[in-house]
Amino acid sequence: MITAVVVPCGAASAATSICSSQTGTSGSNYYQMWTNGTGSACMTLNSGTSYSTTWSGVGDFVDGVGWNPGSSQTISFSSSLNASGGTTLVSLYGWSTNPLVEYYVEENYSGSPNTAGTYEGQVTSDGGTYNIYEHQQVNQPSIQGTTTFEQYLAIRTSPTSSGTITTQNFINAWASHGMNLGTLNYQILATEAWGGGSGNDSVSVSTGGSSSGGGGGGSSGGGGGGSSSGCTATLSAGTVGSNWYNLNVSVTGSNTWTVTMNLASPAVVYSTWNVSATWPSQYVMVAKPNGSGNNWGVTISTNGQWTWPTVSCSTS
Repeated sequence: MITAVVVPCGAASAATSICSSQTGTSGSNYYQMWTNGTGSACMTLNSGTSYSTTWSGVGDFVDGVGWNPGSSQTISFSSSLNASGGTTLVSLYGWSTNPLVEYYVEENYSGSPNTAGTYEGQVTSDGGTYNIYEHQQVNQPSIQGTTTFEQYLAIRTSPTSSGTITTQNFINAWASHGMNLGTLNYQILATEAWGGGSGNDSVSVSTGGSSSGGGGGGSSGGGGGGSSSGCTATLSAGTVGSNWYNLNVSVTGSNTWTVTMNLASPAVVYSTWNVSATWPSQYVMVAKPNGSGNNWGVTISTNGQWTWPTVSCSTS
């Protein structure tokens, strides 16, 4: 697949129509339109978080709105897609540097999504199952000119027009297969079409708060936690393995606390450190201080489920 080479531009106002390759800002958000120049593709910026696209006979284009730089944030989106011929994707799309990687979390699509490269397995996140692929692009356009780089793909097995993307879950899943991201560059909720088809779509996007995913791949890291009036438990990312990851837990506000951790099935707690833990059920762990302080941790066996657990804290 041809990748995006962008030409800097300026700020855009609402309801701006863009039919040539450029980037810029709309409101406080970043936008991109890239087209290879064949056929026609035009993007209408309705706002900094909403756009629509029409295309016909296009060889390849990528457009969207988002952030520069990107992050491991959780993102909510909605889309409507009408396409015929070729392939069209609605994806979370972005780049990292050191290493140079182009990545896709493909949510909605028409035609056959791109499955080039090596199949690495699956990850379950946000109510869907995604196939993971790694593909090397040799001497192709990139954000650093024509060069060789890796593509990381996560393709939803059942496309959806709206939902939530817990970005950190995909960063973790890729990292578990040795597919590490570096420093995140731009990140957009993108439309891409190639193969000479035609169609139109509309997309809106917003941030969904702190990521509930683990760390990995040089990203900005996860977050999340739970609190009561007396204490707060905060999660942060630790090391990641092929079917496990570590979470660090920091409790503030009290030295006498009870933290309840609810896991997403079928993930389970494999081990803990610096804490006394009990299991009322297979997917619920209750932790109390054991004299080692308020910083402790857990190792999660994912069993294919990379969504971070939720935590709540109460004083005792």
